[in-house]
Amino acid sequence: MDKNAFVEQLLLRAKESGLDTAEVFCSEKEAFSVMARSGDISDYQVSSSMGLGLRGTYKGKMGMSSTQALDEAAIQQLIEGVKESAELSESAEQDEIFPGEANYPAVETSESDLDSVTAEDKLAAVMNLSEATASQDKRVDQVMYAFISTTKQTLLLRNSFGLNLTATDQAWSALTSAIATRENGTKANGAYMDCGRKFSDFDAEKIAKETADRTVKQLDAAPVPAGTYRVIFFNEALCEMLATFSGMFSAENAQQGLSLLAGKEGETVASTAVTLMDDPLLKDGFASCSFDAEGSASRTKAVIENGVLKTLLHNRKTARKQGVETTGNAARSYASGMTVAPTNLFFKPGEASLEELMANMGDGIVITDVSGLHAGANVISGDFSLISGGYMVEGGKRGRSVEQITVAGNFYKLLENIRAVGNDLLFPGVGIGCPSIDVGTLVISG
Repeated sequence: MDKNAFVEQLLLRAKESGLDTAEVFCSEKEAFSVMARSGDISDYQVSSSMGLGLRGTYKGKMGMSSTQALDEAAIQQLIEGVKESAELSESAEQDEIFPGEANYPAVETSESDLDSVTAEDKLAAVMNLSEATASQDKRVDQVMYAFISTTKQTLLLRNSFGLNLTATDQAWSALTSAIATRENGTKANGAYMDCGRKFSDFDAEKIAKETADRTVKQLDAAPVPAGTYRVIFFNEALCEMLATFSGMFSAENAQQGLSLLAGKEGETVASTAVTLMDDPLLKDGFASCSFDAEGSASRTKAVIENGVLKTLLHNRKTARKQGVETTGNAARSYASGMTVAPTNLFFKPGEASLEELMANMGDGIVITDVSGLHAGANVISGDFSLISGGYMVEGGKRGRSVEQITVAGNFYKLLENIRAVGNDLLFPGVGIGCPSIDVGTLVISG
């Protein structure tokens, strides 16, 4: 059955079947990926998926169900699933179906050309990327892989009040990984990823050059003695950190005792150099959308402004519980319940370049990559101990590369100790963005 006809029938039948209110959330995704290894295509995938969720109120309680089928049987299954779910609900705090806003903001997005890019174009692009990486530097003796992916996602939100919202998002990403050999025969590896909305912005030479440069610079990498060092987090590494600890800014987590920021609105929780934005209207943002998963209008807000916690992120349920307005951060998948999530969450960039941050730091370490975040980060306490790599800074200039080190600290304290924020804001293909930031001192072990 056609999707729109299915939704129309579903909402009509839901009302006839005794649901007081009903809401349909549908997600469709088209994905393409291709990988080249050793100069040949090694993996090629084209996929499409669709999922549809129904939420509804029945006998005063909220229930939900989901399907991946759009046929007559699915309509009845969804309605019965909502009724059963509602009858089993024991929560005293019920969600509600939101009728919608009178107006929704516009999101400025560059027009994508991905619909006109053929599979053959992408296959040629990944081979070009692989060859370009191999030819950058004679010390690079192996391209582990070159990878290109494209995605197109469409969201639909409709309800029994007449709300009808849609949003479509498209993007591409490209990643390469290479190996170089040291004089003693040991190996060093490096990788680089780029992404965007227009495939015409894909630049194989740029990606290949950056990959080779990072790989070759690892040839002189070694650990450092254990101690306390001045540290700059490079934008890419800090993005991974912020993504891991972003739940501390969720009002849902705070209300469940899972964030130490609970009740601290209006208090200083970070350095005055820190302004943390959540902006669902950011131009070309990877998480930009004019509405959230409940149908609330999106709006730009400062979560932290000049070090002061201005707001946590809310959906309508958490906002009612706290007696405030929703921030438009309701989130869900077609098969999950409502939760809270950031949109385009990023540290507002400063004016200093990375080179200027290093010059002001004098001596220390730039952390360029972190790993072990799932095991080495406590998202409630903020504590972290992570395997890391990067490079020394000596006299304000880049020194030798560093590997096999562990950086340890606490993310709440890190926010408080930030000394300066760089101007190189980066969004690595997701809605989490960071510039490079001087975070003061941290404990490093080799």
